[in-house]
Amino acid sequence: MTIKYTPDHEWLKVDGDSATVGITHHAQDALGDVVFVDLPEVGKTFAAKDIAGVVESVKAAADVYMPVSGEITEVNEALRADPSLANTDPQGAGWFFKVKLANPAELDTLMDETSYSTFSAHP
Repeated sequence: MTIKYTPDHEWLKVDGDSATVGITHHAQDALGDVVFVDLPEVGKTFAAKDIAGVVESVKAAADVYMPVSGEITEVNEALRADPSLANTDPQGAGWFFKVKLANPAELDTLMDETSYSTFSAHP
């Protein structure tokens, strides 16, 4: 399983032609305590960089961008019920949605963990 990162602080865990998407540790740290998430509809199709959802914290609201083009196949209802999962386990139980990849080549435009660590270390 490959993990990729976006400049907007989303992560993707790629498994074949689908991926699980969420926000990174860096993003949840910057947001503070997450109190609400707006998740996309299952079956909806997005282009890369479209706004697919919203995450709200006690400090701010932020858009969740679609990292790659594709169709939403599942959303994390547990996260909708308990948004704090985005803080306590952002790259595990706090995932946002799953997507069927429309164009797997788009993954090549995203960062690997080393590149993202370097990117997110700079303000």
